[in-house]
Amino acid sequence: MHGTVQGVGFRWWTRARALELGLVGYASNQRDGRVLVVAEGERGALDTLVGMLESSGTPGRVDRVVHTYDTPRGDLTGFVER
Repeated sequence: MHGTVQGVGFRWWTRARALELGLVGYASNQRDGRVLVVAEGERGALDTLVGMLESSGTPGRVDRVVHTYDTPRGDLTGFVER
């Protein structure tokens, strides 16, 4: 996530939405001010999370969401803030 996404509750908000959708993974602050979100789960739930992250309803300001879909690792449990 690019924008004003650190220090505004963005990781907490992302975690709450991911847990509501039954996803596992994490949201992690990056040194350059971005937030990295890694999530695993049902494709529909992942698409819903991406839509939420791209919406105007997030804390702070999201200027750009870059997302890719990869093969699940299967080693994640819960959804945490890093």
